[in-house]
Amino acid sequence: MADAVTRYARQMILPQIGAAGQDRLSRAHVLVVGAGGLGVPALQYLVGAGVGRITLIDGDVIEETNLHRQPIYPMHAIGQPKATVAAQIMTAMNPDGQIDARVEWLDPANAPALVAQADIALDCADSFAVSLTLSDACFAANVPLIAASALAMSGYVAGCCGGMPSLRAIFPDLPVGGGTCATNGVMGPVVGMIGALQAQMAMAVLLDLPDSPLGRLISFDAATWRMGGFRFDRAPEPAQPLPFIGQTQITKRDLLIDLRSEAAPFRPDARHIPPDRITDLTPPQGSRVVLACKTGLRAHHAGHALRGIWDGEIALLALPEA
Repeated sequence: MADAVTRYARQMILPQIGAAGQDRLSRAHVLVVGAGGLGVPALQYLVGAGVGRITLIDGDVIEETNLHRQPIYPMHAIGQPKATVAAQIMTAMNPDGQIDARVEWLDPANAPALVAQADIALDCADSFAVSLTLSDACFAANVPLIAASALAMSGYVAGCCGGMPSLRAIFPDLPVGGGTCATNGVMGPVVGMIGALQAQMAMAVLLDLPDSPLGRLISFDAATWRMGGFRFDRAPEPAQPLPFIGQTQITKRDLLIDLRSEAAPFRPDARHIPPDRITDLTPPQGSRVVLACKTGLRAHHAGHALRGIWDGEIALLALPEA
């Protein structure tokens, strides 16, 4: 094990950290969801700072188009799981800490247990469904969440939950369509800045520094060179949010509706209904309607449309890419 007096000397000299703060970091357990453009810089700074344990979950593999914004991954690792490779690289960078790599997607079935073990969670995912699922789990468990998103030339970081409003409170109205790095593009340094800011916020919470980042959103726009933000301490939670479920949580009473037109129904017992026809549906008494799509956005909007004419139980399901 490295000599802490040497390795962490430049941060321990800060009066806000010192030996006691370094000890707090060494005993902290951070959940990082996503090992992509946001997760890579967040991991580097958390591991470099001496965070004792990190659980890293990501079901994706490294692709060549990732590399301009995920620079820790070498060319020979293309096709390998991001979580596994990132854990190996982080361990080589600082063997003091423990990296638990999980090659799977975070979903409503595994999120509560993962969150319950952590002192803080970082949302470094690229999915509405994953972000909201993680926020729901953190809000229920009173665990702080550092959420972030970056696209094209801008992004934001927000300190949610842990006694503050959730991500749903900040963004109660989701967009009709969601862009991705594949469709809208993204600049690597922008993602790097946002991911590094996630790490800084997480360390501030773990160290209990004054002026907590919880309840604060910070934005950055590289196209105009502007930073902004606001506090959301009193943002109200949605009265009846539509929850996400995982495929393992489907039950016999569920009426499964696949909203996708680009793929066959995801199960033989699922019906295909386009989103603009969802209000024609008459669900059986006592059933739960499960609305499925790729990202969760179509399901979210269709669910609210259905709720306008039906007062039964509705759940949302995000499906893998067809």
